Amino acid sequence: MSNFELPLYTTLDCKQVSTHVLQVCMNRPEVGNALNTQMAMDMLDLWTRLTDVPGEIRCVVLTGAGSKIFCAGGDLKERNGMTPQAWQHQHEIFERSYWALIDLPLPVIGAINGHAFGGGLEIALSCDFLYASQDARLAFPEVTLGIMPGMGGTQNLPRALGERRAKELIMTGRPFSAAEACEWGLVNQLAASAQVLSLALETA
Repeated sequence: MSNFELPLYTTLDCKQVSTHVLQVCMNRPEVGNALNTQMAMDMLDLWTRLTDVPGEIRCVVLTGAGSKIFCAGGDLKERNGMTPQAWQHQHEIFERSYWALIDLPLPVIGAINGHAFGGGLEIALSCDFLYASQDARLAFPEVTLGIMPGMGGTQNLPRALGERRAKELIMTGRPFSAAEACEWGLVNQLAASAQVLSLALETA
């Protein structure tokens, strides 16, 4: 079997931590690991490569740089001033990167090291299961900005929590704690922030 060739990305820090486990870290800590066009393109390329030629990789652990934020969502500063055509192009790349993650044949464990808002929560929901920092908060705040979760959140949150609770969270934009997420079945297990990644890697 061909070995997985580990690419270099500007927004992702990828490490093959063992023969069968790949650790992927969203690496834009200066902006809360916010998802911009380049990160979406990097993710799309990575998930496609892993689908095509995974080599010996059998499991992926996905996390965010730093100790407080998993992913703050879409990079709204990049989006500010975009033409409708440019925004449509960006959103197409975003969607393709999410679907490639959901369709990835390898299991993906989300190590939610901190807050996950908007598109960051949608990334978490696209993982197969989650371990989260006990200090993390999660939310779909899009409604407060006059937009909506656009990368599967309106489907994946009801699947995880049930339709009525998901409707409330999506329609109000109310943040919820990692403890609530664990109680409701969205998160599998809580840990101290510094222990979340090691817990996910141990399971992987």
